[in-house]
Amino acid sequence: MTVVVRRPGPPLGGLVRAITYQAGEQPRTSVEKILPGPATSLWINLNRDEFRSFDEFGRVTRVPGAMLAGPTSRAAVIEFEQGRAHISVTFALGAASCFFAPPLNVTRDLQIPLGDVWGRPGTVLRERVLGAATPQDALDVVEGALLGALCGLRDPLVRDPLVCDPLVVAAFGALSAGVPVGKVAAELGVLPRTLRRRFTAHVGLGPKRFAQVQRLQRVVRDLDGCTSVNWAGVAARHGYADQPHLVEEFRQLVGVTPTGYLRSRIDGPNHLRIDGFS
Repeated sequence: MTVVVRRPGPPLGGLVRAITYQAGEQPRTSVEKILPGPATSLWINLNRDEFRSFDEFGRVTRVPGAMLAGPTSRAAVIEFEQGRAHISVTFALGAASCFFAPPLNVTRDLQIPLGDVWGRPGTVLRERVLGAATPQDALDVVEGALLGALCGLRDPLVRDPLVCDPLVVAAFGALSAGVPVGKVAAELGVLPRTLRRRFTAHVGLGPKRFAQVQRLQRVVRDLDGCTSVNWAGVAARHGYADQPHLVEEFRQLVGVTPTGYLRSRIDGPNHLRIDGFS
């Protein structure tokens, strides 16, 4: 497997966490359920000009091989093709709004063709990447596209939205640490609806759903490597009212019970096997 990671410096530094080239990791095609997460990312498929995902009824959705993946409020079912090779861009939380004009809540739970948000530069980006001689050259192409989008969307006299809104930055940390939404709004001195409006515009998820997703992520990291679990203890440790509350929220976000999650978990805490899927 080949992995090349670039952590860009200014002006992308702080906005883009990593640009990653990865190839040779998938011995056979598989369909997997991916747990929800608040991050927005950019993906380029180097094998085929297509990404495939599936709804709850098994119906396929296809988007071109260069796309924007919005934050997810629930688990998604994704196909990983044999010989998987891709470039991905991981944005700092809330920073994707510096590169894409639509409010991030419009991208929630969606995979959007890059040409739809960047026009021709997005449409031809995959072709330009495939023409690169080396992985490093391919990362150069993607970094250049990000710089172009950043300069095209930003007023040079205005600071980055992530920096401009310290309320959103403070809410990130508090909600990720498990502070209730109402308490976060009170401590920041704003009405809950003000927090919801500003937070959703930058992150793509409302503060309540963001807090639920972050709590789910804390739970599954806590369970990593475990085969036998005291669920009442997990519920108490992570701030659920009781074990039924944990089970209900797990079903809502993942579509399975916590016990079903343990049976299906593969390749780390965020991937689930789907048996018999075609």
